[in-house]
Amino acid sequence: MNNREETLIPKLGVITDIRIDTPDIKTFRVVTPDGVKPFTHRPGQCAMLSVPGVGEAMFSITSSPTNEEYMEFSIKKCGCVTEWLHQAEPGQQITIRGPYGKPFPVDDEFAGKNLLFIAGGVGLAPLRSVINYCRHYRDRYGKIDIVYGSRSKDDLLDYKEIIDEWANDNDVNVHLTIDREQDGWDGHVGFVPNYVKELGFDTDKTAILCGPPIMIKFTLEGLYALGFEKEQIYTTLEMRMKCGVGKCGRCNVGSKYICKDGPVFRFDELDELPDEY
Repeated sequence: MNNREETLIPKLGVITDIRIDTPDIKTFRVVTPDGVKPFTHRPGQCAMLSVPGVGEAMFSITSSPTNEEYMEFSIKKCGCVTEWLHQAEPGQQITIRGPYGKPFPVDDEFAGKNLLFIAGGVGLAPLRSVINYCRHYRDRYGKIDIVYGSRSKDDLLDYKEIIDEWANDNDVNVHLTIDREQDGWDGHVGFVPNYVKELGFDTDKTAILCGPPIMIKFTLEGLYALGFEKEQIYTTLEMRMKCGVGKCGRCNVGSKYICKDGPVFRFDELDELPDEY
């Protein structure tokens, strides 16, 4: 059996821990019934989680490949599968298959580079595996900047990890912002695209973006204004994926299948896609 065929076969998974991150996002820890990680993956890849009788959906694997004990998925409540998962309790069995998609080029294109991660809302979830991978192999990369914003402090995903771990790493600078003033928040207030322009980053970096489409649109404009080229900027488009193996056609855009040719794309590669994207 080849690797592609193997990814089609669901494995039984057990949710061993559920963490409430924000009012509408929970992080689910998954292992096999014998307590091991379901399969190996690369930063930026996805997996299909299925609840028999309810449905299945594709999610980013938010834990780093360097975590060899379990997988984690940060999931926003926004549909029937996610609604069901949000009502689940530890011990619940599901099925899981994967990994799917082209990962971020952490071992070649990113190696030796200064990295700028920019995320909005639940857009931090796909980038968490990349950030923690780069933190684990810290000597392979240059300076790391992380810009992350959400509607409020309560909506900041992985806030404790960001403050307690990321912000205390050498040569890692964390820049947090929320959309509006809030009691108990003395950090930056404002939208992510404006904050990126305010921070005025040098162009000696590779930028990695994920967030709502409107945030990405205006953040790109800000990066271009700072002098960044499209060849320096990456994003992930896993929201378009359904089957994961290029069979259902849902993620077909022009000559590309997001699940096979992505979900990670450099922005100059997106120019090759039709305007419908």
